Amino acid sequence: MEIKKLEEIKEILEKAYELDGSDIHLVVGKKPMIRVNGGLADVEEFDRLLPDHTMDLAKELLTETQFATFLETSVYDFSFGVAQLGRYRVNIHRQRGTVGISMRVLNSVIPSFDDLKLPDTLKKFTEFKNGLVLITGPTGSGKSTTLAAMIDKINSEESVHIITIEDPIEYLYKHNKSLVEQMEIGTDVPSFKKALKYTLRQDPDIILVGELRDLDTIDAAITASETGHLVFATLHTNNAAKSIDRLIDSFPHDRQEQIRTQLSTSLRGVVAQQLLPTKDGIGRIIALEIMVGTPAIGNLIREGKTHQIPSIIQTGGKFGMITMEKSVEKLFEDKIINEETYKKGLK
Repeated sequence: MEIKKLEEIKEILEKAYELDGSDIHLVVGKKPMIRVNGGLADVEEFDRLLPDHTMDLAKELLTETQFATFLETSVYDFSFGVAQLGRYRVNIHRQRGTVGISMRVLNSVIPSFDDLKLPDTLKKFTEFKNGLVLITGPTGSGKSTTLAAMIDKINSEESVHIITIEDPIEYLYKHNKSLVEQMEIGTDVPSFKKALKYTLRQDPDIILVGELRDLDTIDAAITASETGHLVFATLHTNNAAKSIDRLIDSFPHDRQEQIRTQLSTSLRGVVAQQLLPTKDGIGRIIALEIMVGTPAIGNLIREGKTHQIPSIIQTGGKFGMITMEKSVEKLFEDKIINEETYKKGLK
């Protein structure tokens, strides 16, 4: 079955929906592939993709302006929705002189804390009136979904002004008790840096920053967290200590002491996560490292002793802290994951 028009891609999206797939990959020389429970599989009923197929799909998926930008930059991120199927985050890129397309399947319904089996500590993070909360982990670890559950909880319980800055927008929030505005990089605002500057003039209570990518964005997010705003953000780091080091190391050496001091008082918590395949082979479960910004953690940040943070997390159970090792171990003890997954989860 050849893919020639946008309408025909719906058949692949329907297949992903049927298989409960998380990602779709369209690459020249291969059949369309769908990631299911962490592994990739061919969609056998389709033919191998040719260069014209993926180029035509890129033209169909993008507007003329977006396609022109793609031709100039060789990469473009956006999102779109299909009735009865859901929303998709899309990355169109070049590889080996051809066009490749990667799609992340997004839930149209925002999952709840119970759906995701998130601990009560994360609920407490949503109750702060100011400060910085980081959700970290590798690509595909469910950071956006965890954040969506947290924002949706606030939206359903508090009368506040929430502004999200995303690239691209993934989950769509309905106004509930809160007023929710969503900005998309490239469509509504040119960059995270400028979006944060504008956002602070719009009377927000809660700010979600899709990703802390550069020094200016990190600087603005920390400042916002100190000036009466609760800021949620993501980083591509694997644990709490590395996340803090990443923020500090982004600054010139002569500013790092000041940033350590700021973070020691404004950082409310860090959640590092990964998704592991369940023992029954029909889903994935989240494993979490949770660091809470206690006075002891603040002291270590201020004194530049972040290497001691894992020890504080290990003994901080009464504050809701847990190490990744303990989280993975508990999933194994509860027979939710098998021994092979347990060993991989510890790496």
